Amino acid sequence: MEGPDVPVRDYNLIVHLILCRVDGLQPSVMIPLLECVPNFSEGKDFRILNQIRDAIVSVPGQKLLHMDPSPSANRTVFTFAGQPEAVVEAAFRAIATAGRLIDMRTQQGTHPRIGSTDVCPLIPLGGLPLEIAAGLSEQLGQRVGKELGIPVYLYEHSAKEDYRRALPDIRKGQYEGLKAKMQRAGWQPDYGPSVQAWERIAATGATVIGARDILVAFNISLNTRDAGIAADIARQIRSRNDGLLPMLRAIGWYMADFDCAQVSMNLLDYRVTSPLKVWDTCTALAAAYGVAPTGCEVVGLIPEACVVEAGAAALGSSFAETRTEEAVAAGIHYLRLDRVKPFIPRKKILEYVLKDAGLL
Repeated sequence: MEGPDVPVRDYNLIVHLILCRVDGLQPSVMIPLLECVPNFSEGKDFRILNQIRDAIVSVPGQKLLHMDPSPSANRTVFTFAGQPEAVVEAAFRAIATAGRLIDMRTQQGTHPRIGSTDVCPLIPLGGLPLEIAAGLSEQLGQRVGKELGIPVYLYEHSAKEDYRRALPDIRKGQYEGLKAKMQRAGWQPDYGPSVQAWERIAATGATVIGARDILVAFNISLNTRDAGIAADIARQIRSRNDGLLPMLRAIGWYMADFDCAQVSMNLLDYRVTSPLKVWDTCTALAAAYGVAPTGCEVVGLIPEACVVEAGAAALGSSFAETRTEEAVAAGIHYLRLDRVKPFIPRKKILEYVLKDAGLL
């Protein structure tokens, strides 16, 4: 297939215009904060999810910012932030609660996973050094392994080996293949028990912990139920195997929550590959299959700059004279962020949620 007919845009110019705005579109985080975005392998049972939530909010010095359950994926993403030590304690309590309540031996869902707490990233904000976040992730991993008896793999900036840095590599084979994977050379956990204690760890599986940069979880819904089309588009755009877009992970699936196929993506660096660039590229590729995007789903929170960049593309030359609120509204409309499920800026844009929580 020839390259997609993507709209000709100077994405770097759009970003430059945003950075040159004088009304403060840059994130205004000024104090060191730690953000945690754990993903739990439960998206249906609110009895369990509410207990995980209660474990998080029980820790002073940090705030629960967002909770995003998906029944079909059978997965829930929590977001909380605050004083680094408080965030690490809240993460430990949440992992402990999930390990007690979620049984991976019977868990099923669309999303790849290897444990009751599938992944627990720590993200530095407000000038907090990444090295500090990595050190805190190691402390958390050691404690989870020792006190909870859950196997822990370190990833991203906390990884001890390059081949264990990327989450898809650690999670390859999923929970069903975890026991066999633990028996392979080079795949012993960094902390906690290994395969010799399988009968004891089978219920929780393993968890992946590490420090990383801000990531945007971004799903594009298509006007088809054909997961094969979504998977083909994902293969063409993801970074691995020389895909069209750098710093991007992508898979395609059918999402029963919305009765459509989705291209599900992690934008590893939104400054390099932004939601706008992903939307334009997926729109062009989808046209070759006779389908089109119907809207986007942001899982968790998204930086303001991502939405404003799309607004700048939509507004064109009038962007420079546009108020921030209008640029955000234009970006939401362009990316159809409110078509799949509600998108309320004060509840979905990272800087706004942090400000409302008293963390800015």
